[in-house]
Amino acid sequence: MGEQLSPDEKFQLITRNLQEVLGEERLKEILKERELKVYWGTATTGKPHVAYFVPMSKIADFLKAGCEVTILFADLHAYLDNMKAPWELLELRVQYYEQIIKAMLESIGVPLDKLKFVKGTDYQLSREYTLDVYRLSSMVTEHDAKKAGAEVVKQVEHPLLSGLLYPGLQALDEEYLKVDAQFGGVDQRKIFTLAEKYLPSLGYTKRIHMMNPMVPGLTGGKMSSSEEESKIDLLDKNQEVKKKLKRAFCEPGNVENNGVLSFVKHVLFPLHSEFIIKRDPKWGGDKVYTDYEEVDKDFAAEQIHPGDLKASVELALNKLLDPIRKKFETLELKKLTASAYPEPSKNKGGAKGNPKQTVDEEEVIPSRLDIRVGKVISVEKHPDADSLCLEKIDVGEEQPRTVVSGLVAYLSQEQLQDRLVVLLCNLKPQKMRGIESQAMLLCASVEGEPRKVEPLDPPEGSVPGDRVYVEGYESGKPDDELKPKKKVFEKLQVDLKISGECVAQWKEQNLMTKLGQITCKTLKGGNIS
Repeated sequence: MGEQLSPDEKFQLITRNLQEVLGEERLKEILKERELKVYWGTATTGKPHVAYFVPMSKIADFLKAGCEVTILFADLHAYLDNMKAPWELLELRVQYYEQIIKAMLESIGVPLDKLKFVKGTDYQLSREYTLDVYRLSSMVTEHDAKKAGAEVVKQVEHPLLSGLLYPGLQALDEEYLKVDAQFGGVDQRKIFTLAEKYLPSLGYTKRIHMMNPMVPGLTGGKMSSSEEESKIDLLDKNQEVKKKLKRAFCEPGNVENNGVLSFVKHVLFPLHSEFIIKRDPKWGGDKVYTDYEEVDKDFAAEQIHPGDLKASVELALNKLLDPIRKKFETLELKKLTASAYPEPSKNKGGAKGNPKQTVDEEEVIPSRLDIRVGKVISVEKHPDADSLCLEKIDVGEEQPRTVVSGLVAYLSQEQLQDRLVVLLCNLKPQKMRGIESQAMLLCASVEGEPRKVEPLDPPEGSVPGDRVYVEGYESGKPDDELKPKKKVFEKLQVDLKISGECVAQWKEQNLMTKLGQITCKTLKGGNIS
């Protein structure tokens, strides 16, 4: 593949849709002499999601351009990154990743015989590699290692040494895989620059680095394996795809941080060179786009309705997912999936001395709560109750939610208007004086005369729909709706507190978004309700 293309044509194909290339001149020089050797690596942590189609479509481009492509299943990296993959699950996760990635590549027509698949621990535990890790650790400062992993390695208040080793190992992979270039997301840039700085100090060649833009998730931020609401899983059923796309952030005319539009740009157009908007004949009928810029322009001008865009992406996405889902219908792969990703919300067995206890009793864990950042759009008095207020709050969905709360007694309408807040979104809606409340506003409070109440504050830079989670419970999936009789929130609420540093916590573990901690202004030691 690629032998009929000129070096310039290969360069254009290799670099199209990339956000940045470090080492363009070196890339051009190699293409004049021979085929490029490139690798893409993925840490085998959470389940791959639809954003993985972005690197897969670029791998298709690399093969068309005649590149020699290696795919690295970085199992050791998965463990080093704050133990996102427990040691006992490493091998199972690698097997799952290999099967799902190959199914994705087959779905978009990429020939597997042109690819080389490598597992990290096949060479990263060798004597030579280990000595190079020690050599590198004698050169790289703690500051540089932490900075390099800032956007990739999970950031915690007291980081493990393993997370500081992670960027250096990724740099060494370039030498041990004998490649000319490494390809990854732009979130890897700091690791790439660390590799360019330190590999020559070990006597190794500085490599080329090619970076994809990051596809926004369905909630507007980065699509992440650990943020359930931001992603569509590759094995999600049709109805789940429909449900998640329906809830996706896709504001009319807004092309910024729009994960639905980004999927059209970075996956569907590179694969098909066109995109079809499906719509009712009374609204003009179907329209075929052969240039993404026209899609972007029409959406910005509100000539494409968000509902039509989502329905069209849903159709195209399901065509990509159908062969993957079909492959994973086999008993063998169902068993592999269940073993690699054991369900955390089920008990493995009954308590000792109580054999009658049911083995599938659900654990009451904080990942079952659908907590999100919201923005208050409007505030008004409840028409039938002076002690309640109505708020319209944007939580990253097409329509804002109506929330009925008693904050009117503690805060003025002006204090609530336009502020970012934190909401529990999967309680069963309930009517309060005749008006349905569709979420619960979470606040810090301290009992007394008078009672003190403050809404919780998301970190700076948050946007409506950002998921809020408890540290250590990032990967669980929230319940679709909390059953009132099971009192899941009530049981968890007992341990929801404000720390002495005004940080929201559950059992002394911080409530977080991808940008940082949830806090309040002044109510140290308060409760959260």
